[in-house]
Amino acid sequence: DQRTSKSSILTHNIMLRFHQNTLVVCLMAAVLLAPSAEAKAKATSAQAGQKSIIDILNPAPQGPGTVDLGTAGDFAILAKSGVSTVPPSDITGDVGVSPIGRGALTGFSLIANSAGTYTTSAQVTGKLYAANDNPSTPVKMTAAVSDMETAYNDAAGRADPDFEELHAGALGGKTLVPGLYKFGTSVGFSADCTLDGSPEDTWIFQIAGDISIAANKKILLTGGALARNIVWVVAGKTQHGADSHFEGIILGATLAEFVTGSSINGRVLVQTAVT
Repeated sequence: DQRTSKSSILTHNIMLRFHQNTLVVCLMAAVLLAPSAEAKAKATSAQAGQKSIIDILNPAPQGPGTVDLGTAGDFAILAKSGVSTVPPSDITGDVGVSPIGRGALTGFSLIANSAGTYTTSAQVTGKLYAANDNPSTPVKMTAAVSDMETAYNDAAGRADPDFEELHAGALGGKTLVPGLYKFGTSVGFSADCTLDGSPEDTWIFQIAGDISIAANKKILLTGGALARNIVWVVAGKTQHGADSHFEGIILGATLAEFVTGSSINGRVLVQTAVT
């Protein structure tokens, strides 16, 4: 039928034109969606800019890195020749002495547990351990002291300091950024001192002499800095004046001395005594 044939041809032509139009639309869309070389370059630049922004918002940790305390990190106070207190003191965390025995824990009014493996005190929120407590405490204490000495040698042996003899060791009134600090003599704080950095930043202070902080002076942390990331490795003694406040981990070769009202947020790990 001629009418039917024309109708079929018409339908075919319409569909062909429809498919052609669709093809044109698709091709146009592909052209519009395909980035030009210039657009690709801009996108790459934008991505680089985004990475820079991310780096700024989330910078890499600064400083010499942490010091592994091993099992010495289980103690708030650890000493080889004794820990003494004049009540009332307030200690949060475990206290330990080795190779000396329980008699070197003075001023605590110790109460032994039933197994004799540790003691307690009203002044300590934690336990007190000594080398002559019942097994397996002597093994525990020998390992802790060994780890303390290893941590001391690690911190003291770090090379390439960022700062040497800064302010000739007179750090009162100063703000200290993360880094490795080296001092051939003593360090003193006659005024408050601020350590400013992020929660991931680290500080190590290598001190060949003593540390002294005057009465009523403080170590202050800002920017999110944490005491656990601050290490004071001291060949001499540390002296803490009345009502002073200190922050960080003390790794000492000799004595750490705290007088009335002085405090520390951190750990005191020394190779002689804590008083």
